[in-house]
Amino acid sequence: MILSLIYQTFIIVLLLTFSFGPAFFALINTGIRHGYKPGSLLAIGVVLSDFLVCILIIFLVHYGATNFIQDEKSQRFMGIVAGIILIVFGALHFREPVENRNDNTIEIKVPSARVMIFKGFFLNSLNPAVWLLWLGNVTAVSKTLYYSIINMIVYFSITLGLVLLVELGKVSAANKLKQILTPKTMRAVNIITGSLLIIFGVVLIYNHFFDHA
Repeated sequence: MILSLIYQTFIIVLLLTFSFGPAFFALINTGIRHGYKPGSLLAIGVVLSDFLVCILIIFLVHYGATNFIQDEKSQRFMGIVAGIILIVFGALHFREPVENRNDNTIEIKVPSARVMIFKGFFLNSLNPAVWLLWLGNVTAVSKTLYYSIINMIVYFSITLGLVLLVELGKVSAANKLKQILTPKTMRAVNIITGSLLIIFGVVLIYNHFFDHA
């Protein structure tokens, strides 16, 4: 059982930290543009979202009430809302100014801590794929771990602690790139990230609305 849990933990950490979704690109972009502290706050928001979604699904699985997560109408609603929000977030990346100071360093207005946590939380929690991923994680682990709500919460708390460490490592690595980037490159990074978020948003809306219309 221990080896199976270690394997499950490894898979979950990989899935959560290297799934190339909106939160991943926003995290890398924030680390590059704003530095370690804002990026770490965004990572905390993402992991906090994972934790709350995980806890909710643990209780839903316990009481056999997960139908609404798999329900097509619920997924459609969440997909459309998430798509609109991603498009808005992506568009905002095109407006954020990048200033070149006299000493040739890059100075960018840094969002507040509350904004960064809020952004990470909602980028992650409004993604329908995150809910389905956690439903799969909780279901898989519940078959391996001696099931109780307390055991599940403790296990996933430890797992998400590891995820947070990896996320902070990604932010730190992205932050190091900031030292060698020019204003022109920074603008390109911003445009690429904004474009990717808009593309994710359009795909979500298409998959959950037009494809089922």
